[in-house]
Amino acid sequence: MSLRHAVCLSLLISATLATTVRAATIGREQDIVDLKLGQRVMVDDGTCPAGQVKEVRGAKMTDKGVVRTSSCVGRFGPKSK
Repeated sequence: MSLRHAVCLSLLISATLATTVRAATIGREQDIVDLKLGQRVMVDDGTCPAGQVKEVRGAKMTDKGVVRTSSCVGRFGPKSK
């Protein structure tokens, strides 16, 4: 494999990983219209304790679509004193 092909392949893999890792943050769980299998969406609706946010995941595929699960996870960001 030439160096040019290796560089192109590594850039393609990096771009793919960067777009799939990022999680969206929204204000209401009802605003999630098309949750995909394995997708994670952060919902900041005030239902979790301070310092945490609700994470909604597309957990399992059924005949009727993707089953959602949710749990409170630590809020990412800079630590405050």
